Amino acid sequence: MDTFTRNYSIALAVILIGLVAWWISATWNPRVGELNAVLASDPKLSGYVYQFRVVDYDDGVAVISTPRSFEVPAIRFLEIVKPELAGKAQDDPAMIAAQQELIEHQKRAQTLMLGEPDVERVDWRLDVRWLADHGVQAPAG
Repeated sequence: MDTFTRNYSIALAVILIGLVAWWISATWNPRVGELNAVLASDPKLSGYVYQFRVVDYDDGVAVISTPRSFEVPAIRFLEIVKPELAGKAQDDPAMIAAQQELIEHQKRAQTLMLGEPDVERVDWRLDVRWLADHGVQAPAG
C-alpha cells in the first residue's frame, strides 16, 4: 500500500470513528432507560398486552409510545391483540371494556412518569414500528 492510500485510509477511519462517537453521544440518554425500568417494574403495566415505553426524555418531558392516535384508532390495536373483538362494533360492550382497559393502562403509565421528580409532562408518540410489525400501516410522523 502506498503512502497516500495508507494516509487516506487512516483519515477516513478517524472521520468515521468521530462521526459514530458523535452520533452515540447525541442519541444516548441514560434517563430513558431509567424511566423504562420504572414502567417495566410495575406489575399492572408489565402484564398488559402492549408494553408502554419511554422513547425520549428531554428537559422534563417524557415521550411514551402508544399503539393508538387520531390517525390509528384504538379499535385497530384492540382487534390485533384481542382477535375475538375483530368485526365487533365500537359500541359493543366487549369493545368498550377493552378500550377502557387500554385507557387505564395508558393513564397508569402517565401517572408513573409524572411521579418521577424530574418529569413535568408526558407526550405520546404513535408506535409505528409495533403497528407495522402487526400489519398496520400508520403515518410516519
